[in-house]
Amino acid sequence: MGLENINMQARDPGRTGRFWAGALGLVGAGLTGDGVFEGRLDLGELFLDICIDPVPDPPPPGWRLHLDLLGGDPEEQAAVVERLLSLGATRADIGQGDVPWVVLADPDGNAFCVMEERAAYRGTGPIAALPLDSADPERDGAFYAALTGWVPAEGVGLVSLRHPSLRGPLLEVCPEHGPKVRQNRTHLDVRPEPGGPDQAGMVELALSLGATRATEDWAQGHSWVVMRDPSGNEFCVLSDQ
Repeated sequence: MGLENINMQARDPGRTGRFWAGALGLVGAGLTGDGVFEGRLDLGELFLDICIDPVPDPPPPGWRLHLDLLGGDPEEQAAVVERLLSLGATRADIGQGDVPWVVLADPDGNAFCVMEERAAYRGTGPIAALPLDSADPERDGAFYAALTGWVPAEGVGLVSLRHPSLRGPLLEVCPEHGPKVRQNRTHLDVRPEPGGPDQAGMVELALSLGATRATEDWAQGHSWVVMRDPSGNEFCVLSDQ
């Protein structure tokens, strides 16, 4: 089992994908035949694929799952921000007030942060963290640990998980500010790995830990299974390798 994809939605995956390819240094980046952008963040012992689906009318940008990018000390953080602005990002106000991180949005309006220097973010690569809103962080932390094989790590969220190599971004499970009210525009995909449960087994594991299947029409007819975690956040169980 493993966390494989960070999946977004955009009206123009090509434009949005080019931004993220430049922002993160993705390899093998480009559009597939069905118009999906794919690019790989190669971190040596692990990888994460950034996938952006073409959606004519995506849900409004949300905050329940977003990317926190590595910044650094004030000078380093400012340099990262300026580079991202030059790639097509814009400054965003989501009511954050006076905070040490900088909030930006990609060309399709997806908000993300450039973080200040934090010891927990050393060795993460360009994505420092993936903050995920949760109604019960302890419960959902155990849920994602079981599905991904990631382990508890020092972090900023109430519960933080990381790949067992202790490289790559943190998955920070944070107390939600309110219940989920609409489909998330960004979600995570997990995939069965050799020697572990197959897709059906992972679906059953997720259900046993409090997940539910998505029943909407858009969630049907795929090789992957669309589900919601115990707090209602969408995720997908991909097909067997």
